[in-house]
Parts: sequence; C-alpha cells; structure tokens
Amino acid sequence: MLYWLYQITTINIFQYITVRAGIAFFVSFLLTLYLVPKFIKWAKNKNASQPIYELAPKAHQEKCNTPTMGGIVFLTSTILATLLCAKLQNIYVIAGTLTIILFGLIGIKDDLSKIFGGTNQSGLSRRAKIILQTISAALIAFILFFGSSIGNELFVPFYKNPVIHMELFAIIFWILVMVSASNAVNLTDGLDGLATVPSIFSLLSLGVFVYIGGHAVLSSYLFLPKVSGSGEVVILAAALIGALTAFLWYNCYPAELFMGDSGSLSIGAFIAYMAIISKNELLLLLVGLVFVIETVSVILQIGSFKTRKKRIFHMAPIHHHFEIKGWAENKIIVRFWIIALMSNLLALMELKVR
Repeated sequence: MLYWLYQITTINIFQYITVRAGIAFFVSFLLTLYLVPKFIKWAKNKNASQPIYELAPKAHQEKCNTPTMGGIVFLTSTILATLLCAKLQNIYVIAGTLTIILFGLIGIKDDLSKIFGGTNQSGLSRRAKIILQTISAALIAFILFFGSSIGNELFVPFYKNPVIHMELFAIIFWILVMVSASNAVNLTDGLDGLATVPSIFSLLSLGVFVYIGGHAVLSSYLFLPKVSGSGEVVILAAALIGALTAFLWYNCYPAELFMGDSGSLSIGAFIAYMAIISKNELLLLLVGLVFVIETVSVILQIGSFKTRKKRIFHMAPIHHHFEIKGWAENKIIVRFWIIALMSNLLALMELKVR
C-alpha cells in the first residue's frame, strides 16, 4: 500500500526498502504489543494453556496454566504490516508470506490438538508433521525454482564463487533446509524466550544478506550473489522482527505467553527461506548455531540410546540437560542468547571475508 502511494503521489520516501522496512517494524511491534494482552485474556478464558511434557524438569510443571499459541498474534501482525508496506506483486514477498502462513497453519493444528487432547503427546504425530512440512516446503521450493531468478547455485561460506550448480536437486535441498530449520527452532522453544532472541538475531543477519543480494551495486562490490527483487523481503523480515520484539515483552522469563508450534515452526521455515533466497543455506549453520546445537543434542541422545542403551545428556534438548544440572532457567536462556549473538557476528564477517 505504501509503495502504491509512492507510485501515484510525489511521496518519494516510500520507494525505499529501508523506510518501508522501518515502518513495518513499528507497525507490527505496536500491533503485537496491543494484541497480546487481549489474546492472553481470551486464551485463559478458553483454557488454551500449554500441556507440559510429564518427563520435563519439575520447574516446568508450574507453567501448565500458561497460555500458548502466541504465534498466532505475532504472525498476524507480521502479515498485516507486510500488506501495508511491501510490494505485494513481488514473487519473493509472496513466497515468504506463503511460507509463514503454511507453516503457521501446521503449528496451529498441532497446538490445538495438544490443547484439546490435554497432553503434550496428543498433537500431530512426527510422521504427519514431517509430511505436512515437506509438502509446504516443496510448494515454496517449486515457486522459487520455476517462478523466480534465484538460480540453483550452491555457495559455501567465505568463498565468493559457487561450488556447484544443483539443477533440480536444488528443490530437494531447499525442502530439506526448510523442514530442518523449522523443526530446529521448534526444539529450541522450550524455555521462556529461548527461541525468540536467537530468531531475532538470525532474521537481522539474514536480512542484511538479503538486502545486499537484492542491491545491484552492493552485491557487486561485496561479491555476494545477486538476486534481483529479493531485497523486498527485508520488509517482511523487519515486520517479523518487530512482532517478535513485542512478543518478547510477554515471553521473557517468567513467560506470560508461549509462542507454541504455531510460532516456532513458522519462524524456522522463514529463517530458512531467507537463507535460501540469499544463497546462504550453509551459512545458516552458523547463523542458527543455537538451533543447530539443540537439534544435534537430540540426535546424539537418540542415537546413543538406540545403539548403546546409554544417554549422553541428562535430558535432550540440551537446555533441559542444564536445567537438571541445576542451572537457573534465566541463566541458561541468557547464555544461549550470548552464543546466538556471537555466532551471528561471526556470520556477518562473511560480508568482507570472501
């Protein structure tokens, strides 16, 4: 809408992505800040609370009455801010918005199943969730491969030239990246605010790469892959960052509202989407290092128990391991935030170290 105003008026300021991204940030921030208290009140009246896994550390049992599905609020704010500020005919904005909606719907279905079922295990089965995520990711991958100019080159971090042209295999690779990232953020969302801040850091870092990749002069100067038109997605990312920042006001320890799978699955998928369109699929391992650590801890725990009948950690994901060791919850959260900040600063070094 704002870009449309620029086209029919002399308000040239609305042509700039950075201006519209700033407006999108504050619109989604204020909208989320306004809507969350109303959603909390509604959720409490409807008993839409988070079922707690019975084997989780004892401190978590006290959170059984905390409302969940906060993802509905900040995803709604993100989409509304994007509709106001972005070029809606841009293929990358369309695909990015579709990513948020599709994975958000999967999360909503999972959250509702848990709430109505009354237990953490009554949500979607792992198989059903993976199938739905794969179908959603495949749709996005096909849109990008056949409907955009993204290309199928694979880049490795800190090296300016593509190492391989993936051809049709790019579709399978992008599906894997999106499903993996979606589940990684979901696994991390186990403590108050633990997934929120690393998600903001990841979106900020990838937003820089997406903006530069969509800018002809900057991408050429920094030897980054040029993807024409992709810079418009920065507006969508800024809207989500704004919404998450406002959500953190209520989600920080002790949380008044959980994001639920409706939020975490969508955030992870969109982070992966930004990595794909900026050609940073492999750099995502560093950008989302906290999510990688959490996921690897689960893989190692399951693998060790199945092969050796022994556990490596007291409990997985690894944040529960530190809880059982006696670390205070807020100490675990802040330390993981620090790791996320450091890893993203290292990732941003790739802008010049190429």
